[in-house]
Amino acid sequence: MTTQLSPPAEPETTARPTDKPSGRWRRRAPLLPALIFAIIVTQLPFLITLVLSTLHWNILRPGERSFAGLSNYVIVFTDARLRAAVVNTIIMTVSVVLISALLGLILAVLLDRRFPGRGVARTLLIAPFLVMPVAAALLWKHAIYNPTYGLLNGTLNAVAHLFGGTGPTIDWVSTFPMTAIVVALVWQWTPFMMLILLAGLQSQPGDVLEAAKVDGANGVQTFRYMTLPHLRQYLELAGLLGTVYIVQTFDHVFTITQGGPGSATTNLPYEIYLTTFRKYEYGEASAAGVVVVIGTIIIATYSLRLISSLFQEEVGR
Repeated sequence: MTTQLSPPAEPETTARPTDKPSGRWRRRAPLLPALIFAIIVTQLPFLITLVLSTLHWNILRPGERSFAGLSNYVIVFTDARLRAAVVNTIIMTVSVVLISALLGLILAVLLDRRFPGRGVARTLLIAPFLVMPVAAALLWKHAIYNPTYGLLNGTLNAVAHLFGGTGPTIDWVSTFPMTAIVVALVWQWTPFMMLILLAGLQSQPGDVLEAAKVDGANGVQTFRYMTLPHLRQYLELAGLLGTVYIVQTFDHVFTITQGGPGSATTNLPYEIYLTTFRKYEYGEASAAGVVVVIGTIIIATYSLRLISSLFQEEVGR
C-alpha cells in the first residue's frame, strides 16, 4: 500500500499594513515637520533669490525697480571684478584643498600607527577644526600675523638676536595676502582631511598588508601600490567635500584682509557681500549667488554619489 504525499500548502501571503499607501504615509508622517522646515529654510529663500536675480534693483533707488531678465547673469559672467573674484576663489580653493589633503594624509599615516599618547595627539590635531572660523581668523590676524606683537615676527626677531642681528618687521597680511589666508585655512581644514583619510586607512584589510609583508614588500612599496589605491576614493571624497566648504569661505577673507589689498583676495562670497552692501545692487548680487549655489550643487551631487559608492563598497565586503 502506497501513501501519496500531497504537496505542502503554500502559505497565505497577506499584505502588511506598511505596504499599503496608508501605512507608507503613516511611516513617513514623523518626517514631514523636518521636511517642511527644510523647505522653508532652504528652498523658499532660494526661490526668492531667483526672483530677485531677474530684477534691476538698487536700494538707493527703490522706486526704479524693473524686470531685467537674464542681464544680471550676463554681468556676472562679464564683469571684471567678478572674473577676478572667480580666479581668486579657484586659487584659494585649489591651494587649500591640495595642501590640506597632503598634510592630512601625512598626519593620518602617523596616527594610524600605535604609540603612547595617540589619543591625546589625535584630539590635539582635531582641535583646529573645532574652532569657529571667525575666531580662527582673528587668532591668525592678531596673534600670528601682527607686525608688532605677532608670533611670526617675534620668532624671527628671537632667532636674529641669537646671531647678533635685528629681525625684520614684516606686515604679513599686506605683503602676502593670499598666502596669509591660505595658511590660515589650511590650519583649520587639515584635521578634516586627516579624519577622512584616517578612516580610510583603518578600513584597509589587515590580512592584505600582512600578505604583502610576507611577500617581501617594504613599507614604501606597500604604501604606493596598496595603500594609495585603497585611499583613492577617500582622497576624492575629502577633496570634493573640502571644495564644497572652502568655495564658500567668507570669514577669513572678511576678517584678515577684507578682500585687499585692492581686490587681491576678494573671492566670490566676499564679492557678493560687497555687491549687496557696498554697491546695493540686489539683483546683481542675487544672480551671482545663484551661480555659486548651482556650482556648489554640482560638486555636492558628485560628492554624494561618491559617498554612496563608498558605502556600497563597504557593504559588499
